[in-house]
Amino acid sequence: MMERFRLDGRTALVTGGNGGLGLMIALGLREAGARVVGAGRNPAKNAQAKAQLDDCVALDVLDEAQVERVMASVKPQIVVNAAGIVVVGRAAEVGAEGFDSVLRTHVTGSYLCARHAAKYMESGGKVINIGSVFSLFGSAVAGGYATAKSAVIGLTRSLAVDLAPRDIQVNAILPGWYRTESTAGFVDTALGEKIRQLTPAKRWGEGRDVADVAVFLASPASNFVTGAALAVDGGYTITGGLTAEDWAPLL
Repeated sequence: MMERFRLDGRTALVTGGNGGLGLMIALGLREAGARVVGAGRNPAKNAQAKAQLDDCVALDVLDEAQVERVMASVKPQIVVNAAGIVVVGRAAEVGAEGFDSVLRTHVTGSYLCARHAAKYMESGGKVINIGSVFSLFGSAVAGGYATAKSAVIGLTRSLAVDLAPRDIQVNAILPGWYRTESTAGFVDTALGEKIRQLTPAKRWGEGRDVADVAVFLASPASNFVTGAALAVDGGYTITGGLTAEDWAPLL
């Protein structure tokens, strides 16, 4: 049975695979036997990730011509859409440009990568979109991010129906609170402690937690799973979320 979780002979492309959760997922896929190519915009981070993966290439997920070229070169059977940005601020502070940039990166970028990768999945494949627990409830201080991640669920379901006849499964992972470079500044603060207390598992997520789920969704073991949005959050979404007042010390 465990062989159904192996990824030997498969190629995975992970956008945003040069850091954060994207790199954690990429490393997990590689450990499971896949050839893994990371992709990102930052040359320095790409170089660091390349030393840990099979390759890491330059990619702007909103440049459709570049997306098409990269997919044609890599020809992945597995695509993980982990590229993303966040603009922090309340509605009175974030204008259309900031709001749109977040939506386009998470939603349009994921769509373009799935669209062009699917051309090379002649024998079936896997698309894994990275959402967030903010897909499931609002955020007063990152409204664009929460909106975009909600849309990622809709995109996942639509692509799942669209690509099912070609034996391509499309699913989303909704991470909770994880220890990454972007959260390092408040993991050990009062806010970080409140997050721990709101999480039934009573801890922050580690890279292995999300990587293991990504391996499952990338493997033959998940061939009858499509259109799903799996919260990998230690139960955080069961208890609710943070209020604007909770975030105030960081704004």
